[in-house]
Amino acid sequence: MLLIPIALHQQSMEPVLALTEAADIPQPEADSHLLSLVYEMSQQVQTVMENMLKMISEIEQNSTGINEDLEKCRESALERKKGLEEQKDRFQKAAFAVIDMLNPE
Repeated sequence: MLLIPIALHQQSMEPVLALTEAADIPQPEADSHLLSLVYEMSQQVQTVMENMLKMISEIEQNSTGINEDLEKCRESALERKKGLEEQKDRFQKAAFAVIDMLNPE
């Protein structure tokens, strides 16, 4: 008895093995069967690679968009910080002016 690959599992792409007698399969037919399995596996690998390239492209596009959004948020935060610091300065000046009015010397 001999284990030989008879097909590729669709999900895992691992060969599906079956028990058979070596003498049951003529050599040319075995070679043809093996070539067919190799071809099927190469087609599945090519499809997987194409799908991975598409996903990589999508990830890069999304990453670019996210980085642009982050930069806009940073700029907005810096502008808000500057505005808040200016407002703080005005309130401090107003508070000191009130204190000076309440404590004339």
